[in-house]
Amino acid sequence: MAVFDFDAYSPAQIADKIEAIGVRKARLPLAGTVMLGILAGAEIGLGALYYTLVIADPTLSFATARIAGGVVFSLGLILVVVAGAELFTGNNLLAMAWADGKITSIELMRNWVVVYVANAIGAVGLALLVYLANHGAMNAGAVGEAYVRIAEVKATLPFAEAFFKGVLCNVLVCLAVWLAAAGHSVTDKILGIIFPVSAFVAAGFEHSVANMYFLPLGMLLDPSNDLLSASAIAHNLIAVTLGNIVGGSVLVAAVYHVIYRKALPRE
Repeated sequence: MAVFDFDAYSPAQIADKIEAIGVRKARLPLAGTVMLGILAGAEIGLGALYYTLVIADPTLSFATARIAGGVVFSLGLILVVVAGAELFTGNNLLAMAWADGKITSIELMRNWVVVYVANAIGAVGLALLVYLANHGAMNAGAVGEAYVRIAEVKATLPFAEAFFKGVLCNVLVCLAVWLAAAGHSVTDKILGIIFPVSAFVAAGFEHSVANMYFLPLGMLLDPSNDLLSASAIAHNLIAVTLGNIVGGSVLVAAVYHVIYRKALPRE
């Protein structure tokens, strides 16, 4: 028997892995789920922080800034997948285990709700720390201005546009998680994550947990900005969250469930 296996897992094997992981995630103890969810919210916030540093540079061309920003934003999901954390958008893949009858509807919803709230605590907590650290003053205040611009754009998106951008975002995020599950090494996982995540960021799609960092930080940096109201933030998060659920649980999890758990024979 070979000591090292350099072949990626097959798509059918990935489906088995994702389903088994979903069962474990759905049955984690509450305290562990909350702590891992807080970590994930902060880690996605760190990726968003890194992204903002790049796009705050006015000397970069549009495409360069978007692609480079997307690559560094990948830090967030890399930390979640490799270091271990519970991320709401990635956990939309639990729908595979639910569709196969391995977890109940209550277990599915419990995980999503607990992880979503915990992600919000982690993301908002990091936003507060970044604000208190005066991070926005970097590059003669250009970083802070970039945060406010990002928040304004997100807060003023029409509901339907935010929803569909959320759908497209989580298709790519869940595909990144799927590709990461195909690898054996940390390097494999990082390479599997970078391209889908950088694509959704460069394309301007909407990630609910990233927005839990961007929107509160924009509000903190510009508290008199009428565009950054609590109702505007809620409007964005509701639309994007619903879109993320459809993109991840329907267009990725459900599709792969039908293909690899129903239509094709299991390996």
